[in-house]
Amino acid sequence: MTDAATAPAEKLDVKLDESWKKALAPEFSKTYMTQLKAFLQDRRASGAHIFPKGSEYFRALDLTPLDKVRVVILGQDPYHGEGQAHGLSFSVKPGVKIPPSLVNIYKELQSDLGLAPPRHGFLEHWAKQGVLLLNAVLTVEMGQANIHQGKGWEQFTDAVIRAVNDQPHPVVFILWGSYAQKKAAFVDTSRHLVIRSVHPSPLSAHNGFFGSQPFSKANRFLESKGYPPIDWQLPERPAAE
Repeated sequence: MTDAATAPAEKLDVKLDESWKKALAPEFSKTYMTQLKAFLQDRRASGAHIFPKGSEYFRALDLTPLDKVRVVILGQDPYHGEGQAHGLSFSVKPGVKIPPSLVNIYKELQSDLGLAPPRHGFLEHWAKQGVLLLNAVLTVEMGQANIHQGKGWEQFTDAVIRAVNDQPHPVVFILWGSYAQKKAAFVDTSRHLVIRSVHPSPLSAHNGFFGSQPFSKANRFLESKGYPPIDWQLPERPAAE
């Protein structure tokens, strides 16, 4: 994919699966997207280190076509450390130290399903099964969490969530923390399962994240609707991207 910070706006979706292109095409011609592109260009021109790289801004959508989404796990913004972010919420590349929130996600996964935590934080195995690992904001700058909030990404990812909400098949929305819960407040709970708890951050995990059993709840719901469960067991030796 062409770097999203330097490409013409109409080319930003060039690598997206056709299902996403159809649903999101109007977003790429809106004023906010033009302004977002200009903002990213200006920040890059000023020497800012933007994460993830441009070819990975839409990695979550690249890996999980709209019509294949079975679960949505909503994050806030990408990791802001060197080499961490690669376009999937809560995930880091192979060889990168597992962040504290993901450590706690693995603890709950073990408690919930009895799965031993892997030694890496690479979650593509989930994404390729239909788990949309979506951040609300798709870019960040080195060492500056939330620095790109309010620049337009939220409007785009709202459109992503609406597109999933409008799918004819049932989807599980896993919303950790108040930010995710507010952002996806419009999800139709008469058709989809919404699982809410506090965020897995070390600051809050002991206040209701541990013991919330999101993984088994998601699989029970999917199976009850006639869909296969997610294989939450991550391979011990992930293939590099």
